Amino acid sequence: MTSRSTSARGRGRLTRRSAAVALSLVAGTAAIPAIAADTPQPTTVAVASDFDNQLGCAGDWAADCDQAQMALRPDGTWALTARLAAGTYQYKAALDRSWAVNYGQNAAPGGANIPLTVPAGGAEVTFVYDPVTHWITDTLSTTLVTALGTFQSELGCATDGAADCLASWLTDPDGDGIATFTTTKLPAGTYTARPGLGLPAQPTGEPTSFTVASDGAETTFGYSTASKRLSVYPGKPKPSLAPRSGYWLAPDLIAWDTTGHPAGTTYQLATAPDGGLAADGTGISGGTTIPLQYDPKGLPQALKATYPHLAKLGALRVPTARAAEARELVKGQSAIAALGPDGQLTDATGLQTAGVLDALYADMAKRATLGPVFHADRPTLSLWAPTAQSVSVELYDTPASTTARTVPLTLDRTTGVWSVRGEKSWKNLYYRYQVKVWTPATQKTVTNTVTDPYSLSLSANSTRSQIVDLADRATLPAGWDTSRSPKALPLEKQQIQEIHIRDFSSADTSLPTDRRGTYLAFADSRSLGMKHLKDLKAAGVTTIQLLPAFDFAGTAELRADQATPACDMDAMAPDSSEQQACVATTQARDAYNWGYNPFHFTVPEGAYATAPDGTDRIVQFRQMVKAIHDAGLNVVMDVVYNHTAAAGQDAASVLDKIVPGYYQRLDATGTVTRDSCCADTAPENAMMNKLVVDSVTTWAKHYRIDGFRFDLMGLDPKQTMLDVKSSLAKLTPGRDGINGKASLLYGEGWDYGIVANDARFAQATQKNMAGTGIGTFNDRLRDGARGGGVSDADPRRQGFASGLYTAPNGADVNGTPEQQKARLLHDMDLVKIGLTGNLARYTFTTSDGTRRTGAQIDYNGQPAGYTATPAEAVNYVEAHDNLALFDALAYKLAPDTTPANRARLQALALATSTLSQSPSMAQGGTDLLRSKSLDHNSYDSGDWFNSIQWDCRNGNGFGRGLPLAESNSAQWPLAGPLLADPELRPGCAETGATTAQFQQYLKIKQSTPLFSLGTAHAIQQRLTFPLSGTTGEKPGVITQHLDGHGLDTYKSVTVVYNATPNAQTQTVKNLAGTRQSLHPVQSGGSDPVVKQAAFDPATGTFTVPAHTVAVFIQK
Repeated sequence: MTSRSTSARGRGRLTRRSAAVALSLVAGTAAIPAIAADTPQPTTVAVASDFDNQLGCAGDWAADCDQAQMALRPDGTWALTARLAAGTYQYKAALDRSWAVNYGQNAAPGGANIPLTVPAGGAEVTFVYDPVTHWITDTLSTTLVTALGTFQSELGCATDGAADCLASWLTDPDGDGIATFTTTKLPAGTYTARPGLGLPAQPTGEPTSFTVASDGAETTFGYSTASKRLSVYPGKPKPSLAPRSGYWLAPDLIAWDTTGHPAGTTYQLATAPDGGLAADGTGISGGTTIPLQYDPKGLPQALKATYPHLAKLGALRVPTARAAEARELVKGQSAIAALGPDGQLTDATGLQTAGVLDALYADMAKRATLGPVFHADRPTLSLWAPTAQSVSVELYDTPASTTARTVPLTLDRTTGVWSVRGEKSWKNLYYRYQVKVWTPATQKTVTNTVTDPYSLSLSANSTRSQIVDLADRATLPAGWDTSRSPKALPLEKQQIQEIHIRDFSSADTSLPTDRRGTYLAFADSRSLGMKHLKDLKAAGVTTIQLLPAFDFAGTAELRADQATPACDMDAMAPDSSEQQACVATTQARDAYNWGYNPFHFTVPEGAYATAPDGTDRIVQFRQMVKAIHDAGLNVVMDVVYNHTAAAGQDAASVLDKIVPGYYQRLDATGTVTRDSCCADTAPENAMMNKLVVDSVTTWAKHYRIDGFRFDLMGLDPKQTMLDVKSSLAKLTPGRDGINGKASLLYGEGWDYGIVANDARFAQATQKNMAGTGIGTFNDRLRDGARGGGVSDADPRRQGFASGLYTAPNGADVNGTPEQQKARLLHDMDLVKIGLTGNLARYTFTTSDGTRRTGAQIDYNGQPAGYTATPAEAVNYVEAHDNLALFDALAYKLAPDTTPANRARLQALALATSTLSQSPSMAQGGTDLLRSKSLDHNSYDSGDWFNSIQWDCRNGNGFGRGLPLAESNSAQWPLAGPLLADPELRPGCAETGATTAQFQQYLKIKQSTPLFSLGTAHAIQQRLTFPLSGTTGEKPGVITQHLDGHGLDTYKSVTVVYNATPNAQTQTVKNLAGTRQSLHPVQSGGSDPVVKQAAFDPATGTFTVPAHTVAVFIQK
């Protein structure tokens, strides 16, 4: 509950956060806007959101878009009404057409994005913003409550009882179910009031009479959503204990913002095992109260270091005798209160308790083995639930059993772990826990029936956990004992293909229907995808990176429950909106999702198994891994430990039902943050950190996963990643079947959100991971090669590989020729530093003639170079997120670019990543010119827009209709003509040429040691850009030289990247008199164009055809 008052304007201290967050690589380009330290009254208020395109804006999160601006109502509030398509969205209020001041969830300044779900069929929704409390909400998520009565005209409404006037709107920013409105505008007198629900308000309930004792006397209206009653009383709103703005950090210490509390203020802690605490005039009633001592010295240095974001809070000491009781006190509701010198309550709040739980239990609990563990064929079930009052387990014989045996678990008070040792007969039974625990979501003690967060197997749709032994022979496919991972190459030599399991085979008609879209497609010799991956392996691909394959929420796992679009989409026009409309009808019920909504972290996803109940999913997942290993490829899993599918009492919530408020990251009011998109986790807390490490180690040891790609890694602590690396290093081939020291570790190191700039801990961000050997995705080379950024409102911004300046597309967004040239030269510098491995200290002459290090090159206000070793940058020009490379080039290239030249530029863009000193990743099908029909966010767009077409005769996916309106409708005016243009659709000739060129780059990379030098020192000594910053440098052409003396069979290698539409000459005077020839891979390859490249030894001049990467060797 936060008061809304008509007598004062709220101002607040604000924090920094990113404007918008998606589950994607897009976050790498988002600048973090500054937030004002004080909030002026707005001149405009925008609904800034990921649905702004549906409002008519050019792009999403458009704080300055006219169509996103709310209208100022006569009652002083702001509103905007729009019709939105079905989907899940996020929004917040942005003031004065910028991100300088913005409000998010719980009216927090710079706070988390506010979730919005629009039901099937779409709906009209009204957004309302209160400039007093800064609360923005909507009529789909919230039932607006207005006090209606005989007093409204005094507040400025046209009449008393006005149903459309929000001057007496009761707001509930903290979401505790108590909405309030406070005013000092009423004259003395007696009035009546009743609640009105909705907009316009519908009167409900009986009128209540209230008296204002004197003119302007402070009067509060309160409405409880639980009791549905309106109360009116004199004075300020009663403090709510639902927000948790205090922090119990150690048994004897609580941190709280005591700023503004007058001298003589006293403090008390209140606890109640089953809840029921309430703030009253003289403190907190309904439980046990304990006096607290204010410590003027503040928090100890050790706690300030652990919790830097709390360093300036006041310190309240718990008496030693009562601190000894902390294990029991923390089990129920807890709150603190401030009492003024007169003994009256002045402030109160609930407590966040993760800190004290770590202080009480972490040292011992971290050593515990959780989940189902077998010894002598008997399982032990163990669950960490230190705040639970009781825990029992329900045992079921089958997934469908309706009756269960219930067995109690026993608490170890030292660790907080509840456990029970079962009988041999428990093996393969299904189970759920019953956890009796106080939860802030309900403000009372509840008994939650919940699956095991350490589940190793599940029934279909994740309704029950299963007691399994992963060493049981029944879970091992044939040949598992003798199958081993291929020896992993060093990270800098890795060439990675990113594959979504369903995309891989959903359109593969050579497979039986029941195997399409499943793990078993990888294990089938008929799979077109495996045949292609084997060809790529022969060329130099080393690793398959699988999009999320752990158990995720939101997709029906049983085939019988999975809907498919009932339309003949092949018969529809290539630029029609009918296909996407048909896909949208089954979107919520089909088998498709990228899987970035974790449910159980350490169980294979059931939707990819032919039989999702029980251990079949385990066996089939292992069959997939074995088949990929047998093909000579390593396996990396895309893992998502930064958030869960849900929190609180939601059906898809697990962790938060067991230890409420611990596993999820909380903001300053105790609300779960959603910087990731969903309910953020908190690996900064010891037991969430343990869960991450335990889960990764289980995947590596029991499934022989060779590496891990960490989604939104920058939201999590650097220490978590180091702990993962340390745990994996203990795995050995002899004991565990895998060499953990060789595990590949990399992730998205974007710096944003509530933890940005190391606000709470040292994050696993790009700059912080330098020197760890753990890689981060390099958005600098990506943007330099493709052009612009992946979230541009206008996708036609060009770059090095898309014709900027040298083949302009005519779009105004690219600027004047002079601006284009300047930007192209800068983009070339980004590509150059990317070719070095994005090294922070690599020094070279940039295109403007200045000698700089990689870190001194600008990238949207950040250092372009940030790594200590080349392995720490994972280069890429395309990933599952955002527009496919082919689709991006469809927007960016000049309209008259031929299909053949589009294909050559796609290959050239891939070369900038493949031939760099770093590991390189490409989305599966990129070398086949894969398209998603211009869908920039296909996470839930179904098979129609996502399936990989391995057979070029079936097209490449382009022209399968306009992409889904939900994320793409703003681009439809640009997309439609492109999709309708038959000249943009490649044939088998273009597809074949692209994959042939890509495979040549792979062969060159892997056969030539100079492309994998491995250290910053070797790269500085051997890699140069001889024409960079000289008069000989030409816009659109990069020349790279590698000195091979004493290292390679070649004395040198020179690479010329000619992205222009004309043949180009590059004169390197130091090479005059040398013998240069095309690399044997290219001279013996199938590309006739590159064979036209030549070298004149008299002048040291290379001549390279248009749209070509030529690699020359000196023997």
